[in-house]
Amino acid sequence: MKIVAFERAMQGTGASRRLRITGRTPAIVYGGVTPPQMVEVDHNALWHALKKEAFHSSILDMDIAGTEQKVLLRDVQVHPFKQLVLHVDFQRVDATTKLHMKVPLHFVGDDESVAIKSEGCIANHVLSEIDVLCLPADLPEFIKVDLSGLRKGSSLHLQDIALPKGVKASTRGSNKNPVVVSVVVVAAAEVIVEATPAAAAAAKPAGKADAKPAGKADAKPAAKPAAKK
Repeated sequence: MKIVAFERAMQGTGASRRLRITGRTPAIVYGGVTPPQMVEVDHNALWHALKKEAFHSSILDMDIAGTEQKVLLRDVQVHPFKQLVLHVDFQRVDATTKLHMKVPLHFVGDDESVAIKSEGCIANHVLSEIDVLCLPADLPEFIKVDLSGLRKGSSLHLQDIALPKGVKASTRGSNKNPVVVSVVVVAAAEVIVEATPAAAAAAKPAGKADAKPAGKADAKPAAKPAAKK
């Protein structure tokens, strides 16, 4: 990706505030044998570029007064509630020096996984990016992670991911092989058993024998009154 920057002479809080009013964002380019250089970039172009994943994880071609140099985006300061970028840091890239970068992970093949298709599971993405060590020319824009082989109860670790040529994963702490994706059960499979008549009869609670509702005893017909003579 390419970004255009302009030389900046004014420094300080007041100068940066006035610069932002004009639609520019103050920035700095540092690294290598060249002293740090104060620059400014167009805010709208920068704002839209920051929405692209590649802008954060790729080598950028920065044009300053017709001179192009390779840089990396290292830090962005954003206003706490306004859509305003306050300051940006870029680092010069040396083609012969390895660099540490965070590279995003792109997960594919989950719709082909047995765990997700038929075992009532989901793939929990524990990590969304990893640290890598490589030369600038070998830096990938993203790393693809294949989830098609996931099964119930399994997980995918860092060493299971196929890295591009010349790229080495970098870890911190004692855990050198962290979990990247874990399989989580979200619904148990329901087994439907067809009940047989005998099983249904056995399952039916025993009821009382049908009884004739209690009623009054049958009464004899009343005798006719004797006729008067």
